[in-house]
Amino acid sequence: MKFSRYYSVNEHLREQFGKKIYKLALNGGTTCPNRDGTAGFGGCIFCGEGSGTFACSETDDAIKKLRNKVDTDRYIAYFQSFTSTYKMDDSIRRRMIAAASDDRIEIISIATRPDCLDESVMDFLKNLSEYKPLWVELGLQSMHKATADYINRSYSLDVFEEAVAKLRNIGADVIVHLILGLPTETEDDIIGTVRYINGIDIQGVKYQLLHIMEGTRLGQMYTAGSITWKENRIEYPYSLEEYTDIVCRCIAHTREDIVIHRITGDAPRRNLLAPLWSTDKKRVLNMIHKKLEDKDIRQGMMK
Repeated sequence: MKFSRYYSVNEHLREQFGKKIYKLALNGGTTCPNRDGTAGFGGCIFCGEGSGTFACSETDDAIKKLRNKVDTDRYIAYFQSFTSTYKMDDSIRRRMIAAASDDRIEIISIATRPDCLDESVMDFLKNLSEYKPLWVELGLQSMHKATADYINRSYSLDVFEEAVAKLRNIGADVIVHLILGLPTETEDDIIGTVRYINGIDIQGVKYQLLHIMEGTRLGQMYTAGSITWKENRIEYPYSLEEYTDIVCRCIAHTREDIVIHRITGDAPRRNLLAPLWSTDKKRVLNMIHKKLEDKDIRQGMMK
């Protein structure tokens, strides 16, 4: 189903390949410069397991895992965990080349940080892009410096813009991660970031609900009651209704050619502190889609 101003990744892939293509979540074994002192210590305050909770080390293992859920034979190899271009050794390079050489793989997708794209990495990515289409995902989260400082992102906005330019120069599609519900931000701040990425040469965006997890600094702050939510955010997490409102506003403001890869997100139940309603992903998606179908509401979201 196509929603007004909502160019979904499934629609995009069907235009390219004539059918839905499924992602294989892969762990390349890398870490992050924001954890080992190169860029910072402790990582971003919301990060616990590097977004790789469901990832496998080997492509064949990931395929077997996915085939238990869906009947498909074409995939996106998604190197998801932590920063996949940080301290790239021969092992991770071989894994990426093997995936790109695999006839079952249609696209290579790599999650990384903008400050981990030095000349040797860019040379490797350019070579990789000659095998298969290349997507590179960058975790921006917010354009606002106060937010970046609060979440301990440890790189500046000009580093992000330089990374986008380098990736576009080798023909990679750039997908930007944004988190909705960060403590320092109002809804106007969030929409400001959406308007910012509209002016950048990116091809995709992921709108991610803020999950508060055990084992993270944000989780410790939440449990201790030491988070101050800005303006009318008297308490967190968002209710489902509140999240639906803000993500729909983001979608309505997104440049029409930008592919929307995500509108919520997953988190392991075992250590999720909040919001607990997010574990019912089908309900969340249904509520968002229902609101997007309402023409009157959709017009109001542009304000």
